[in-house]
Amino acid sequence: MKILISNASEKPIYEQITTQLKAMIISGELLPESPLPSMRLLAKELRISVITTKRAYTDLERDGFIETVPGKGSFVAKKNTELIREQQLLLAQEHLQKAVDAAKHFGIPRSELREMLELIYDGE
Repeated sequence: MKILISNASEKPIYEQITTQLKAMIISGELLPESPLPSMRLLAKELRISVITTKRAYTDLERDGFIETVPGKGSFVAKKNTELIREQQLLLAQEHLQKAVDAAKHFGIPRSELREMLELIYDGE
């Protein structure tokens, strides 16, 4: 599992971990019931505090992405298809918002933006 931490990021480290693990789960890179590294092991690999990895795992569990079994570890939760779909839509919406903001900034009309979206979506 490859998690990249940026000290230059405005996001706290636990949030960077949470975001990347969610993306891996949503994309299917991490399958349901797959084991995650222990909090201590992840902290050691990333050279961060165990408290930071605990916060990330706690947030992931609260959001329904992972399950923790005492004495056994943390695992990717069985997929809740509605939750996954909602997360995918949210991610797409965030990217589209950036595109709309850029188009407005550069004075690109809605019709041209819509045409670009259709071309990109259709793979042309």
